[in-house]
Amino acid sequence: MTPFHKTMLKLVVFDCDGVLFDSREANRVYYNDLLAHFGCPLMDKEEMDYVHMHNVSDSIRHIFRKHGRIPMEAATDYAKTLDYTPYLRHMLMAPDLLDFLRIIAPRCHRAISTNRTTSMDMILDIYGLRPWFEIVMTAANAPRPKPAPDALHVILEHFQLRPDETVFIGDSSVDQAHAAAAGVDLIAFRNPELEARWRVSSFMDILNLPPFAALELRP
Repeated sequence: MTPFHKTMLKLVVFDCDGVLFDSREANRVYYNDLLAHFGCPLMDKEEMDYVHMHNVSDSIRHIFRKHGRIPMEAATDYAKTLDYTPYLRHMLMAPDLLDFLRIIAPRCHRAISTNRTTSMDMILDIYGLRPWFEIVMTAANAPRPKPAPDALHVILEHFQLRPDETVFIGDSSVDQAHAAAAGVDLIAFRNPELEARWRVSSFMDILNLPPFAALELRP
């Protein structure tokens, strides 16, 4: 890992699933509903871990890969007909997220880089998060989904900032690769196994990290 340089922090980029929200249960119910519709067995642990990190198209291909009797197009088309609204009740927003956003907003730009697609707009509106984020990149509007660095490149270009003025908060190996490919320092959120500049278990813990402490933020 390269040494940390004390460049002033100007941008914080967030992953969605596993960071802004605990969404494993929502993902479990959603993808198991897809499988059940076609009479397929429920996901195993490996598949559950996969869909937590990847975009919906890749996830559908992965969970249906063992069920060759089901045309992939049929699974994809059925997924497009599902209303995601009922699954939102299974998502739990991080309890200190809003407090953290209020504290950093006066000093830092805020953005999202996620492998969600069309459901991201619904989530932002239902949970009242849209005003907090200046740009939201998803697997639908990025040239390539994570772990490719494209979304972070677009975000950096949007703000005309450098990677060393930015941190990315993520929780998965896909996030680790995403940040590394863009040259952005990673804050591993509730996942001590990731290779990251820092590791935290809550948003309030982040305020004690060197780049945030240097901003002299006040709760």
